[in-house]
Formats: sequence, C-alpha cells, structure tokens
Amino acid sequence: MDRTPVADADVCIVGAGPAGGLVAHRLAESGATVVVLEAGPRFDGDRREQLEQHIRPGLDGPWEMGGPRDAFSSTGESFYPLNAARVKGVGGSTLHWQGMVMRLHERDFELDTRHGVGADWPVGYDDLRPYYAAAEREFGVAGAADNPYAPPRDEPYPLPAFRPSHSDSIFAEACERLGIDMHSVGNARNSEPYDDRSPCVGYGTCKPVCPSGAKYTAESHVEKAEAAGARVIDRARVRRLEHDEAGERVVAAAYTTPGGETHRQEATQFVLACGGVENVRLLLLSDSDRYPDGLANSSGAVGRYFMDHLFAGMGGRLDRPTRQNHVGFNTSECHQFYDDADPVNGLKLEFLNYAGPSPVIDALHADTWGDDLLDQLDESYGTHVSMGALVEQLPREDNYVGLDRETTDDLGDPVPEIHWSVDEQTDAALSRANEIQARVLDELGVEDRWTVGPDETGPAYHHMGTTRMGDDPESSVVDAECRAHDLDNLWISGSSVFPTGGAMNPTLTIAALSLRLAESLRAELE
Repeated sequence: MDRTPVADADVCIVGAGPAGGLVAHRLAESGATVVVLEAGPRFDGDRREQLEQHIRPGLDGPWEMGGPRDAFSSTGESFYPLNAARVKGVGGSTLHWQGMVMRLHERDFELDTRHGVGADWPVGYDDLRPYYAAAEREFGVAGAADNPYAPPRDEPYPLPAFRPSHSDSIFAEACERLGIDMHSVGNARNSEPYDDRSPCVGYGTCKPVCPSGAKYTAESHVEKAEAAGARVIDRARVRRLEHDEAGERVVAAAYTTPGGETHRQEATQFVLACGGVENVRLLLLSDSDRYPDGLANSSGAVGRYFMDHLFAGMGGRLDRPTRQNHVGFNTSECHQFYDDADPVNGLKLEFLNYAGPSPVIDALHADTWGDDLLDQLDESYGTHVSMGALVEQLPREDNYVGLDRETTDDLGDPVPEIHWSVDEQTDAALSRANEIQARVLDELGVEDRWTVGPDETGPAYHHMGTTRMGDDPESSVVDAECRAHDLDNLWISGSSVFPTGGAMNPTLTIAALSLRLAESLRAELE
C-alpha cells in the first residue's frame, strides 16, 4: 500500500475512530482535501471469523495489535489496566464497544455553577442539542423518548427502541413496587435496516464483535470519507507534530510506516482524534524549545484531569428462568438518581441482560462431559439477574496521563503512564449505587449474591478530560470550538476535551462535538 504523504492537503486528521471518521467524512464531503493517519491496521475480513478468534481459549481478542508497542505503566492508589480496552485500528474503540449511547444531562455542563464542584463547560446542552440529534442520525440510534429524567429533545430517535428483555420484565415487577422508574436505552445498533446495515439478529456477542453488522462502527464513516475523496493511511504511526518558528501553527505530522520509513504530512489544518490517552502522548512527545512541556501545553493542563466512569454492580440467582435468549446489550436503565445532590456524582443504573455464567466458558473449563456437563450447565445458566451502574468521577488535577521515560515502544518512544486513584466522594457514590441495587434485589428475593462496590470497582475505560476545553487559556487546552489556545490551526476531537464526564457513555457526546468541530473547521477553510 502507498503510505506516502498527500500533497496540498487541507486537513490532516490523526486517528480513524468515531471522532476522526466523522470529521473526515464531513470535511471531505464539503470538498476539502483530507488525509487521515491511523496508527493501527484495517481489520478486513469476516466478522464471524473474528468472533471465533475471540472465543478461542488463550486469546485476548480478535484485534491483532502488532506486538508489544502498547506496553504501559500505571501509578497511583489504583492500578489502571490501560490496554485492556484500547484498540488501535481503523474504527478505533468502536471495533469492540458495546454500542450504548446517551446524551449528557444539562447539569453535566454546569456542575461548578450548580454544585460548586468540578468545572463548567464553555458550551451548554442547548449548544450541543442539534449536534446530538445529528450524531444520532449518523449512528442510527434506536431509542424511545420515554425517559422523564433525560434532557429535552426536538425530534424522535432515528430508529424504534429495542423491546425490554425478559429479565427487564422481572426487574420491572420490583421497581414498580419500589417506585423506581425504568426506561429504554439508546443503542447505536439497528432495530430495523438502516444505512445499508442489517438489523440486529440476536447473536448476543455485541462486545467485541457484531457478526451481522447491525452495531455501528466508525469504519462506516471512514469508508464514506474515502468515497468522498479522503485518503486514509493505516499503520502510519504519528510520532510528533512539528510547528513553525513562531510556535503559532502546526506545519507537519511526522509518522513512521511498518517498513521503518519516516514521512512528513503537511497540511493547512490539523485535527487530533486519537483518544484521551494518545492525544496527550502525541502532544507531550512534540515538545520543543518553544513548548518544553509539550505542544499546546502553556497551561500545563495537557494530560491533567484524567477521568473515567466507575462501575458498581450486584447480582445473584433467582429460583426461576431469567432470560429467554442471550442479549448482548442493555435494553433498560434508570436515570432517576442521576441529578441527586448527595452525593453529587452522577449515577446511571443499568439492568444487565448478560447476567450469570456463560455456558460456553463453563463448558470450555468443565471437568466433566456428556449428560453430566449438560446437567451442570442447566443448573447454572439462565437463572441469574444482575444490575450495574456507571458512576461519575470528578476531575482532579492529580489524576493524569504522562510519559514513562523509562519504558519505550518498539520505535523508542516513551509509553503512556497513568496516575489515577478514586477519592472518597466517588466511593460514596458507588456505595449509593449498591444501596439502590440491594433494594431491588431484596425485593426480588435474589440469593447467592455478588457485589462490586468501592473496594472492588474498576474503570469503564472511558478516557476523558486530558485536553479539557475552556474559555481561559491558563487553565484549559482548547476553546469552545475545540481549537487549541496555543496554535490556531490545531484542533482536538474526542472525550479528552470533556471538562467533566457525567455518568453517561461518552461516544454520543464525542460524535456531537466532532460534528460541531467539523462545521467550525469547514468555515475556517472557506
């Protein structure tokens, strides 16, 4: 494949995930000359084959990552398993995401004003409202306007919501008695044919791989961008951004290809869209005499305020069947406690459709065969229920992404180093989630319980906050348009610009901000 630079490029985008794919498509469609540099490969081939790879014992996933270049270190009170959820490749994290999407609430944009914690965004919900609707159309979101706690919307979802599952109906019995509301989940997967993709046919393997193609991945927008004239170069690992003598503009992205060749991609405008960790890593690797602490980092905020969502869960066994078929995504959730002030951290309850042991995994690890194995699986499978919750982590300057100068990748560049811990306020929100979950399970009479609370919690792998947006160049990295304060032709797209993270899965907000950025950048090019 030809991996040489594109001449006379208007825009160079680093990263081909949902942010980069959407920006590339919108700009290429408007007539701009766009080149996308993606560190990882294209994962061509049959989704069923990729799934078969994933479930074979001893393999971590179907996405070949090309060796040990993603080694990392982690410090702080809590170990952060960075590479457990990252994918470098065309499509980015949507290659293995679960596909649940929802809008942030109005309070998420005004947390400091309303509660005196966190930060306010330089944009409000109403500013993003039309872009949220556009993002839902781009993804093909299935949902229903049945959530009285959700922010206001102007139009219906593009696709009808998925029906509540059998286990949802069991939870509904208890929730109705307890006065807890349940409502549908927005899903970026087809409930009916949409955008040349199949409807969901119930494979139940949504994470990591949807064999039918019903679940959205950013590959579709990358392909649309290419059809509109964009050039996408895979396995092009951008190692630094070069700026002009005055330090006011980026002039080139320096990248290395698999054969060891180095190239410089010049462009008029540059967009970083490689995630909440790699955006930071690239800026820090691009230090210079003008920017000794990293490019676009006169504020010192690059890498700071790293946030994730924390998981709280509880489940156990009932004395009746709990589901009729495997459903690999959530169909019901609860925002009723999201805007509570004590604790102030956002809290989203989830009713999980994939509770209990997997018969496939149990069979692979069983010590018995034949009828004995069948009896064992009948006893363990399909009698469990469980609830989850995403809990907000507020931004803290001492949670940050840096560089581990002692550990390098196969090109000799320092790898990311994560400094991350969970504070008492977040622990209190996790305990609050467990309290609500226990009430529901008590009402159902669930036995043999397990709990994930403050002592067992882990991240949801939503990397946010590390190049935060704001009006003040002394405390933020980009402005309200996602343009860097320090360089007028550098833009940053993705969840790294979030000043706060709320408790909602971030990809729809990533998409909305990306579409807004594309609009601003398109006007800049005219």
